[in-house]
Amino acid sequence: MIDIRRANERFHTHIDWLDSWHSFSFSNHYDPKNTHHGLLLVLNDDVIAPGGGFGTHPHKDMEIITWVLEGALEHRDSAGHEGVITPGVAQRMSAGRGIRHSEQNASRDEPVRLLQMWVPPDTPDIAPGYEQRDISSQKRDNELFALASGREPDAAITLHQRDATLWVASLNEGATVTVPGAPFVHVMVSTGSAALAGGGALAAGDAVRLTDAGALDLAATADGTEVTIWEMWADLDVG
Repeated sequence: MIDIRRANERFHTHIDWLDSWHSFSFSNHYDPKNTHHGLLLVLNDDVIAPGGGFGTHPHKDMEIITWVLEGALEHRDSAGHEGVITPGVAQRMSAGRGIRHSEQNASRDEPVRLLQMWVPPDTPDIAPGYEQRDISSQKRDNELFALASGREPDAAITLHQRDATLWVASLNEGATVTVPGAPFVHVMVSTGSAALAGGGALAAGDAVRLTDAGALDLAATADGTEVTIWEMWADLDVG
């Protein structure tokens, strides 16, 4: 099955310091028919205004991946981890048995745009953890790159979820990558545009939820196209 979700169909939160588009039910937005796809529970496309950010708040038993597209994001947590995340830097926080953290725009002048994505761990109550790695020298244009995974040994950062891999790609017009043929796959075009075999044209912000669709070609139709692809070999029983 190929299920296309257009950018303007996402839930939207817009307050003075945050412009956020939610792919799934999140916070005050709830639709019992849109709670997850495969293992992916949250995919938020956030723009945080200069000087703004999320104050200290708790998480438990969640693998949280942050991928910055523009600007800089400052992270601090109760386990003593600190870091500034910029484009090309992969970050994973494992909430485990419990952690508190804050995320602030590191600039007083420029907004920061980021994707934040959540999947559950395959083992509950692990020790909280943090991993941050600059992958700029490893990632190649027009190729899929394993940003975070519990399956791929060469992934930049480790997920405590053996059934999930997050792939990212920066594509020039005409470049083609193959979407994995896993039982559950989520594809999102964050910038630029692309065409998916069997799914048609995708603009910035559009996403596709694939279920047993097999491997499919995804071709960029504009320079500067950025995509994220979640390859998942399990599903969640979530209401």
